[in-house]
Amino acid sequence: MLNKPLLSTAYLAPISYYAILLKQNNSMIEYHEHFIKKSIRNRCDIMNTNGRLSLSIPINSKKKSQTKISNIKISYAENWQKNHWKSIISSYNSSPFFEYYKDKLKPYFLKKEDYLIDFNNNLQKEILALLKIKFTNTYNSIYNRTGDFTDLRDNNAIKINTIKYDQVFMEKHKFINNLSIIDLLFNMGPESLDYLHQLQIKINI
Repeated sequence: MLNKPLLSTAYLAPISYYAILLKQNNSMIEYHEHFIKKSIRNRCDIMNTNGRLSLSIPINSKKKSQTKISNIKISYAENWQKNHWKSIISSYNSSPFFEYYKDKLKPYFLKKEDYLIDFNNNLQKEILALLKIKFTNTYNSIYNRTGDFTDLRDNNAIKINTIKYDQVFMEKHKFINNLSIIDLLFNMGPESLDYLHQLQIKINI
């Protein structure tokens, strides 16, 4: 077991992220770091007809890298929620479990949250409920660069073994490992939890 894994907030986080939450019930979510661009904090990867597709939540801040993550506001200058949900539909409408889960997830692409961390946390709670993972969001109290924890705020440090499952567009693009958790949910449904249990986690720090 890792020593108090510390993860960043994440938008529809990768499968590896949820494997940590499943296997490490002592995990914490970073609440005090400065925002980091081009990361899972506001970006996720799904699979569509062209292969890997990144969806990014626009941020309403001129000095993002100097703003604490808990103070980062979402921009609604463009209708990104509508665009993201359209992309999710076009990517997974033909997947085995899209109809089963879509009504649980769609409301998060209709309601406007002010703060990124609130949006991420609420959506994460829904995903955890769908996966039947019992995890209560626990946040760190202050920012520490190092300390008595395993620093997984850089999600690239989390590596998982490749266990293939059937993906939409897999015949065209072959299997893509460690996409957003919704790729697993829509394709494997209730078997997603068993899949996460099978994953072996390796930390490269």
